[in-house]
Amino acid sequence: MLVYNTTYHVGNADARNFVIWINECYIPKVLDQGTLKNPRLSRVLSHREQDSECFALQWEVESMAEMHHWHTEQGKGLNDELLKVFKERVIAFSTLMEVLD
Repeated sequence: MLVYNTTYHVGNADARNFVIWINECYIPKVLDQGTLKNPRLSRVLSHREQDSECFALQWEVESMAEMHHWHTEQGKGLNDELLKVFKERVIAFSTLMEVLD
């Protein structure tokens, strides 16, 4: 199993709206597609700054092939939507991790 993690850096002025958007728009659209499962949204406490907050959104995905399919067929459109709504006020980076037994 793989874990797909995206960390978002958001200014304080947009943090509340970002969390609402992630929960009400982004997560439901990803779940409807069925590739990524079991979302978990967390606030990152170890990198707090005075004027911003960080959030991490993690998903489970079964294989690299499914991850590649999601990224090329589905994820780009959702990331474009994020940029349309928040522009440069949200910075994100993603990490793909393998769960070790």
